[in-house]
Amino acid sequence: MRKIFTLMFCMVFISMQAQVTFVIDSQPSNTPAGDNIYIAGSFNGWNPGDTNYMLHKNANDKWEITLEGFSNGDVIEYKFTRGNWPSVEKGANGEEIANRTFSFGNGETVLVTVEMWADNPPEPSIVSDNVMVMADDFYMPQLNRYRRISLYLPPDYGTSNKNYPVLYMHDGQNLFDSSLAFAGEWKVDDTLDELADQGYQVPIVVGIDNSQYRAEEYLGFPGGDGDAYIDFIVETLKPFIDSNYRTLSDRDNTGIMGSSFGGVISLYGALKYQNVFSKAGLFSPAYWAKTDVLNNYLIQTGFQHDIRFYQNAGENEGQQYIGPMNDMDNNLNTQGFQNVSSKVISGGGHNEATWASDFEAAYLWLFNPVINSVRDDLKVRKLIISPNPVRNVLKINVGDRFDGGYAVITNIAGKGKSKTYEGVCNELDVSSLVPGVYVIRLEVNGSAFAGRFVKM
Repeated sequence: MRKIFTLMFCMVFISMQAQVTFVIDSQPSNTPAGDNIYIAGSFNGWNPGDTNYMLHKNANDKWEITLEGFSNGDVIEYKFTRGNWPSVEKGANGEEIANRTFSFGNGETVLVTVEMWADNPPEPSIVSDNVMVMADDFYMPQLNRYRRISLYLPPDYGTSNKNYPVLYMHDGQNLFDSSLAFAGEWKVDDTLDELADQGYQVPIVVGIDNSQYRAEEYLGFPGGDGDAYIDFIVETLKPFIDSNYRTLSDRDNTGIMGSSFGGVISLYGALKYQNVFSKAGLFSPAYWAKTDVLNNYLIQTGFQHDIRFYQNAGENEGQQYIGPMNDMDNNLNTQGFQNVSSKVISGGGHNEATWASDFEAAYLWLFNPVINSVRDDLKVRKLIISPNPVRNVLKINVGDRFDGGYAVITNIAGKGKSKTYEGVCNELDVSSLVPGVYVIRLEVNGSAFAGRFVKM
């Protein structure tokens, strides 16, 4: 009888013990580096700066805290702060959010996304005119889901008959528009616009939004949602893009890129479809999540076609990211892939700001064979123009005074025809242009220049 009573007591005691670990999986990119994060809730009198409830960084450089001593069925309410109520978390648009709730017994680990801090709103969103939402609800038959798809079109897309390379990117919310980003913006459109101004060929970028199924779609392979997601890109999305936009559809002009879990699925997709992708950008790839699976799959598929792989990891991400990146470099080389670039970004972390800082270098390296200048016989240099924005007269600076130049001005949104000017000197009357964003290309004395300005 005593043994039965003791066993029943232990079972009741165990059933009463419940805990939860909250992990902040994503936070605003402008979170001050030196600030701590706290959890405040019904369990601590809603104290926003209670040191007993301060989160700590885990091995993955994520903020986390474990709450213990609760019973199954207990329900708590909570929010996250940076130590006081003026810094409490907010919604994606700065709005108040309802208290978070958790019922013990429904799981032991909760991944949390903090959209914004009350005292630290994001910078105003500036999106290029050549970024568009292709579809808010593009159907993914392989997954029976719908997804928003965004496009970046090169600045001269509307004024040329050219075909363009294509780069497919994951986490589409974070590529172009900080107001939509859940953790900061890559500034893909800004970077490519600047490269286009310098005369480089830039690609069409296809941004595929993530969803609540992000982990399943980026890590669920082989045989799961990850396979279906990559099949969707290759079998459904790419044929649609190639049919409706002026693309260079061959593998030499097709790339795939992503960060963290998105870097993992980019590597897997490039290996699975070596006949489709010739370049893969792997930013802070979370190889630790699928190390054995990826290595086995690499051996299984082997080298079928040459692929350029660009890997990076932030210095502050530590060996959990840097070590596996270097191991993958060696493993790819062993299988015959010789075009592999691996880089540790000085001072970099696991965030969009770090990835944005390296996007230009990655693009130029990955697409090196196809990023010819606008004119092969002229090296295009950056044109210094002022004022910018301009109302009437645009001042042009190429280093020396000149006359007799030839200029072409194009509205990047395709509004109206391009205007040509002959006999251009250091000033140009643009008062007749309608308001908008323009690219100017100037040839003078055997040299070529390009710049970008806003007409008010």
